[in-house]
Amino acid sequence: MPINSSALEAHQTTLSTMALGKQPKALLFDIGGVCVGSPFQAILDYEAAHNIPSGWINFSISRPAPNGTWHRLERGEIKLDAHFFEGFSQDLRSKESWREFCDIRGKNQSPTHGVDATSAADSLPPPPDIDGEWLFWEMMRVASDPDPFMYPALKKLKASGQFLIAALSNTVIFPENHAYSKGIADEVRSQFDVFISSAHVGLRKPDPQIYLYAVEKMDGYVREKARVDGSLAKELGRDIGIATSDVIFLDDIGANLKTAKMVGMGTIKVQLGNVVDAVKELEKVTGLELLGEDDSKLRL
Repeated sequence: MPINSSALEAHQTTLSTMALGKQPKALLFDIGGVCVGSPFQAILDYEAAHNIPSGWINFSISRPAPNGTWHRLERGEIKLDAHFFEGFSQDLRSKESWREFCDIRGKNQSPTHGVDATSAADSLPPPPDIDGEWLFWEMMRVASDPDPFMYPALKKLKASGQFLIAALSNTVIFPENHAYSKGIADEVRSQFDVFISSAHVGLRKPDPQIYLYAVEKMDGYVREKARVDGSLAKELGRDIGIATSDVIFLDDIGANLKTAKMVGMGTIKVQLGNVVDAVKELEKVTGLELLGEDDSKLRL
Protein backbone atom coordinates (compact mmCIF):
# COMPACT_ATOMS: atom_id res chain seq x y z
CA MET A 1 0.00 0.00 0.00
CA PRO A 2 2.48 2.61 -1.18
CA ILE A 3 2.38 6.28 -0.25
CA ASN A 4 3.86 8.51 -2.94
CA SER A 5 7.00 10.54 -2.24
CA SER A 6 5.25 13.90 -2.55
CA ALA A 7 2.86 12.90 0.24
CA LEU A 8 5.81 11.91 2.42
CA GLU A 9 7.55 15.22 1.77
CA ALA A 10 4.39 17.11 2.69
CA HIS A 11 4.09 15.19 5.95
CA GLN A 12 7.77 15.73 6.75
CA THR A 13 7.24 19.50 6.68
CA THR A 14 4.63 19.41 9.45
CA LEU A 15 5.59 20.31 13.00
CA SER A 16 5.01 17.76 15.72
CA THR A 17 2.07 18.15 18.07
CA MET A 18 4.43 18.38 21.02
CA ALA A 19 6.37 21.20 19.38
CA LEU A 20 3.20 23.12 18.64
CA GLY A 21 2.12 22.76 22.26
CA LYS A 22 -1.46 21.90 21.32
CA GLN A 23 -3.53 19.00 22.53
CA PRO A 24 -3.48 16.05 20.12
CA LYS A 25 -6.57 14.74 18.36
CA ALA A 26 -5.28 11.17 18.16
CA LEU A 27 -3.23 8.91 20.41
CA LEU A 28 -1.46 6.13 18.51
CA PHE A 29 -0.19 3.18 20.55
CA ASP A 30 2.24 0.39 19.89
CA ILE A 31 1.00 -2.82 21.53
CA GLY A 32 3.84 -5.08 22.75
CA GLY A 33 5.85 -3.32 25.46
CA VAL A 34 3.31 -0.50 25.69
CA CYS A 35 -0.26 -1.75 26.18
CA VAL A 36 0.74 -5.33 27.02
CA GLY A 37 3.88 -6.99 28.34
CA SER A 38 7.13 -6.61 26.44
CA PRO A 39 8.54 -9.49 24.38
CA PHE A 40 11.93 -7.89 25.02
CA GLN A 41 11.62 -9.01 28.64
CA ALA A 42 11.37 -12.61 27.46
CA ILE A 43 14.53 -12.07 25.41
CA LEU A 44 16.44 -10.60 28.35
CA ASP A 45 15.32 -13.45 30.59
CA TYR A 46 16.37 -16.05 28.01
CA GLU A 47 19.80 -14.48 27.59
CA ALA A 48 20.34 -14.36 31.35
CA ALA A 49 19.16 -17.94 31.88
CA HIS A 50 21.42 -19.34 29.13
CA ASN A 51 24.49 -17.14 29.71
CA ILE A 52 24.10 -15.47 26.31
CA PRO A 53 25.75 -12.05 25.85
CA SER A 54 23.17 -9.35 26.46
CA GLY A 55 21.88 -7.88 23.23
CA TRP A 56 22.80 -10.78 20.96
CA ILE A 57 19.26 -11.99 20.31
CA ASN A 58 17.95 -8.56 19.35
CA PHE A 59 21.01 -8.02 17.17
CA SER A 60 20.60 -11.35 15.37
CA ILE A 61 16.91 -10.66 14.71
CA SER A 62 17.38 -7.09 13.49
CA ARG A 63 20.64 -7.52 11.55
CA PRO A 64 19.06 -9.06 8.39
CA ALA A 65 16.52 -6.20 8.11
CA PRO A 66 14.51 -5.46 6.10
CA ASN A 67 14.27 -9.01 4.76
CA GLY A 68 15.12 -11.20 7.73
CA THR A 69 12.81 -14.04 8.66
CA TRP A 70 11.22 -12.04 11.49
CA HIS A 71 10.64 -8.98 9.29
CA ARG A 72 9.01 -11.03 6.54
CA LEU A 73 6.71 -12.67 9.09
CA GLU A 74 5.63 -9.28 10.44
CA ARG A 75 4.81 -8.11 6.91
CA GLY A 76 2.65 -11.19 6.36
CA GLU A 77 4.92 -12.46 3.56
CA ILE A 78 5.49 -15.88 5.14
CA LYS A 79 3.41 -18.11 7.37
CA LEU A 80 4.04 -18.92 11.00
CA ASP A 81 4.99 -22.55 10.45
CA ALA A 82 7.94 -24.93 10.52
CA HIS A 83 9.64 -23.05 7.67
CA PHE A 84 9.49 -19.83 9.67
CA PHE A 85 11.02 -21.45 12.75
CA GLU A 86 13.78 -22.96 10.62
CA GLY A 87 14.65 -19.57 9.14
CA PHE A 88 14.30 -17.80 12.48
CA SER A 89 16.66 -20.27 14.14
CA GLN A 90 19.17 -19.78 11.32
CA ASP A 91 19.10 -16.01 11.90
CA LEU A 92 19.65 -16.55 15.63
CA ARG A 93 22.72 -18.70 14.86
CA SER A 94 24.17 -16.72 11.96
CA LYS A 95 27.98 -16.85 12.06
CA GLU A 96 28.22 -13.64 10.05
CA SER A 97 25.98 -11.74 12.47
CA TRP A 98 27.78 -13.29 15.45
CA ARG A 99 31.17 -12.15 14.16
CA GLU A 100 29.84 -8.62 13.59
CA PHE A 101 28.24 -8.58 17.04
CA CYS A 102 31.54 -9.57 18.66
CA ASP A 103 33.48 -7.04 16.58
CA ILE A 104 31.18 -4.21 17.64
CA ARG A 105 31.61 -5.09 21.29
CA GLY A 106 35.35 -5.40 21.05
CA LYS A 107 35.38 -9.13 21.78
CA ASN A 108 37.18 -9.84 18.54
CA GLN A 109 39.31 -7.72 16.24
CA SER A 110 37.96 -7.22 12.77
CA PRO A 111 39.85 -9.26 10.14
CA THR A 112 42.92 -7.34 9.05
CA HIS A 113 44.10 -6.93 5.50
CA GLY A 114 45.25 -10.25 4.10
CA VAL A 115 43.38 -12.34 6.69
CA ASP A 116 40.55 -14.46 5.40
CA ALA A 117 37.26 -13.32 6.96
CA THR A 118 35.92 -16.87 7.14
CA SER A 119 38.98 -18.03 9.08
CA ALA A 120 38.59 -15.11 11.48
CA ALA A 121 34.95 -16.00 12.03
CA ASP A 122 35.84 -19.64 12.65
CA SER A 123 38.27 -18.60 15.40
CA LEU A 124 35.38 -17.28 17.46
CA PRO A 125 33.35 -19.45 19.79
CA PRO A 126 30.28 -20.67 17.92
CA PRO A 127 27.09 -18.58 18.10
CA PRO A 128 24.87 -19.44 21.08
CA ASP A 129 22.60 -22.42 20.54
CA ILE A 130 19.14 -20.86 20.82
CA ASP A 131 15.85 -22.72 20.70
CA GLY A 132 14.09 -20.31 18.35
CA GLU A 133 10.68 -21.93 18.53
CA TRP A 134 10.61 -21.99 22.34
CA LEU A 135 11.83 -18.39 22.50
CA PHE A 136 9.21 -17.20 20.01
CA TRP A 137 6.31 -18.65 21.98
CA GLU A 138 7.71 -17.32 25.25
CA MET A 139 7.85 -13.85 23.69
CA MET A 140 4.22 -14.20 22.65
CA ARG A 141 3.21 -15.43 26.11
CA VAL A 142 4.86 -12.51 27.89
CA ALA A 143 3.18 -10.09 25.48
CA SER A 144 -0.30 -11.51 26.08
CA ASP A 145 -1.13 -9.77 29.38
CA PRO A 146 -2.36 -6.15 29.62
CA ASP A 147 0.12 -3.75 31.21
CA PRO A 148 -1.03 -2.86 34.76
CA PHE A 149 -0.41 0.87 34.23
CA MET A 150 -0.97 1.58 30.54
CA TYR A 151 -4.10 -0.51 30.09
CA PRO A 152 -6.11 1.31 32.81
CA ALA A 153 -4.86 4.60 31.35
CA LEU A 154 -5.98 3.46 27.90
CA LYS A 155 -9.49 2.76 29.22
CA LYS A 156 -9.69 6.21 30.82
CA LEU A 157 -8.56 7.87 27.59
CA LYS A 158 -11.17 5.95 25.63
CA ALA A 159 -13.91 6.77 28.15
CA SER A 160 -13.06 10.48 28.04
CA GLY A 161 -14.22 10.70 24.42
CA GLN A 162 -11.68 13.46 23.80
CA PHE A 163 -9.33 11.57 21.50
CA LEU A 164 -9.27 9.12 18.66
CA ILE A 165 -7.55 6.04 20.09
CA ALA A 166 -5.57 3.97 17.58
CA ALA A 167 -2.95 1.22 17.47
CA LEU A 168 0.00 0.72 15.14
CA SER A 169 1.68 -2.60 15.83
CA ASN A 170 4.16 -4.94 14.20
CA THR A 171 2.22 -8.19 14.35
CA VAL A 172 2.17 -11.81 13.22
CA ILE A 173 -0.71 -13.91 11.93
CA PHE A 174 -1.14 -17.00 14.09
CA PRO A 175 -2.44 -20.32 12.76
CA GLU A 176 -6.23 -20.25 12.61
CA ASN A 177 -6.86 -22.66 15.47
CA HIS A 178 -4.11 -21.42 17.77
CA ALA A 179 -5.03 -19.93 21.14
CA TYR A 180 -3.39 -16.65 20.11
CA SER A 181 -5.19 -16.47 16.75
CA LYS A 182 -7.54 -13.76 18.03
CA GLY A 183 -4.54 -11.53 18.61
CA ILE A 184 -4.36 -9.34 21.68
CA ALA A 185 -6.95 -9.80 24.39
CA ASP A 186 -10.42 -8.65 23.40
CA GLU A 187 -10.55 -6.20 26.30
CA VAL A 188 -7.44 -4.43 24.98
CA ARG A 189 -8.45 -4.52 21.31
CA SER A 190 -11.86 -3.05 22.12
CA GLN A 191 -10.28 0.22 23.29
CA PHE A 192 -9.11 1.18 19.79
CA ASP A 193 -11.11 3.04 17.17
CA VAL A 194 -8.53 2.11 14.52
CA PHE A 195 -6.11 -0.82 14.59
CA ILE A 196 -3.24 -1.12 12.09
CA SER A 197 -1.62 -4.57 11.98
CA SER A 198 1.63 -4.84 10.03
CA ALA A 199 1.06 -8.44 8.97
CA HIS A 200 -2.31 -7.52 7.46
CA VAL A 201 -1.20 -4.42 5.52
CA GLY A 202 2.18 -5.68 4.28
CA LEU A 203 4.18 -2.90 5.93
CA ARG A 204 6.00 -2.74 9.25
CA LYS A 205 7.59 -0.13 11.47
CA PRO A 206 9.89 1.72 11.02
CA ASP A 207 8.92 2.03 7.33
CA PRO A 208 7.55 5.61 6.99
CA GLN A 209 4.75 4.37 4.75
CA ILE A 210 2.98 2.49 7.54
CA TYR A 211 2.82 5.66 9.67
CA LEU A 212 1.27 7.61 6.81
CA TYR A 213 -1.07 4.70 6.13
CA ALA A 214 -2.15 4.82 9.78
CA VAL A 215 -2.85 8.56 9.53
CA GLU A 216 -4.92 7.98 6.38
CA LYS A 217 -6.98 5.36 8.21
CA MET A 218 -7.47 7.58 11.26
CA ASP A 219 -8.43 10.52 9.08
CA GLY A 220 -10.87 8.36 7.12
CA TYR A 221 -12.42 7.03 10.32
CA VAL A 222 -13.05 10.51 11.72
CA ARG A 223 -14.49 11.80 8.46
CA GLU A 224 -16.81 8.81 8.11
CA LYS A 225 -18.03 9.20 11.69
CA ALA A 226 -18.68 12.87 11.03
CA ARG A 227 -20.56 12.04 7.83
CA VAL A 228 -22.78 9.50 9.57
CA ASP A 229 -23.61 11.25 12.83
CA GLY A 230 -21.00 13.88 13.65
CA SER A 231 -20.44 12.32 17.07
CA LEU A 232 -16.69 11.91 17.04
CA ALA A 233 -16.15 15.31 15.47
CA LYS A 234 -18.18 16.85 18.29
CA GLU A 235 -16.26 14.88 20.90
CA LEU A 236 -12.94 16.04 19.48
CA GLY A 237 -14.31 19.57 19.45
CA ARG A 238 -12.03 20.59 16.59
CA ASP A 239 -11.87 20.62 12.83
CA ILE A 240 -12.70 17.32 11.20
CA GLY A 241 -9.71 15.34 9.97
CA ILE A 242 -6.43 13.93 11.28
CA ALA A 243 -2.96 14.98 10.12
CA THR A 244 0.40 13.73 11.36
CA SER A 245 0.78 16.83 13.52
CA ASP A 246 -2.42 15.84 15.36
CA VAL A 247 -0.95 12.54 16.56
CA ILE A 248 1.05 11.45 19.59
CA PHE A 249 2.72 8.07 19.07
CA LEU A 250 3.87 5.78 21.90
CA ASP A 251 6.43 3.04 21.31
CA ASP A 252 9.22 1.24 23.14
CA ILE A 253 11.68 1.15 20.21
CA GLY A 254 13.79 4.18 19.38
CA ALA A 255 13.93 3.54 15.63
CA ASN A 256 10.13 3.46 15.46
CA LEU A 257 9.87 6.75 17.34
CA LYS A 258 12.50 8.34 15.11
CA THR A 259 10.41 7.67 12.01
CA ALA A 260 7.28 8.95 13.75
CA LYS A 261 9.08 12.23 14.44
CA MET A 262 10.32 12.35 10.86
CA VAL A 263 6.78 12.26 9.47
CA GLY A 264 5.61 14.92 11.93
CA MET A 265 4.13 13.10 14.92
CA GLY A 266 4.75 13.86 18.56
CA THR A 267 6.26 10.93 20.45
CA ILE A 268 6.48 9.36 23.89
CA LYS A 269 9.12 6.73 24.65
CA VAL A 270 7.97 3.78 26.76
CA GLN A 271 10.91 2.36 28.69
CA LEU A 272 11.10 -1.34 29.49
CA GLY A 273 10.18 -1.78 33.14
CA ASN A 274 9.12 1.85 33.53
CA VAL A 275 5.79 2.25 31.77
CA VAL A 276 4.65 4.58 34.56
CA ASP A 277 6.78 7.43 33.22
CA ALA A 278 5.07 7.16 29.84
CA VAL A 279 1.67 7.34 31.54
CA LYS A 280 2.84 10.48 33.34
CA GLU A 281 3.78 11.99 29.98
CA LEU A 282 0.31 11.11 28.69
CA GLU A 283 -1.18 12.93 31.67
CA LYS A 284 0.77 16.06 30.72
CA VAL A 285 -0.22 15.82 27.06
CA THR A 286 -3.91 15.10 27.62
CA GLY A 287 -4.59 16.97 30.86
CA LEU A 288 -6.27 13.86 32.28
CA GLU A 289 -5.51 11.96 35.47
CA LEU A 290 -4.58 8.50 34.24
CA LEU A 291 -2.81 6.87 37.19
CA GLY A 292 -5.13 5.33 39.76
CA GLU A 293 -5.34 6.27 43.42
CA ASP A 294 -3.08 3.37 44.34
CA ASP A 295 -0.51 4.70 41.88
CA SER A 296 -0.59 8.31 43.08
CA LYS A 297 2.73 7.97 44.92
CA LEU A 298 4.35 7.08 41.58
CA ARG A 299 3.88 10.69 40.48
CA LEU A 300 6.40 11.83 43.11
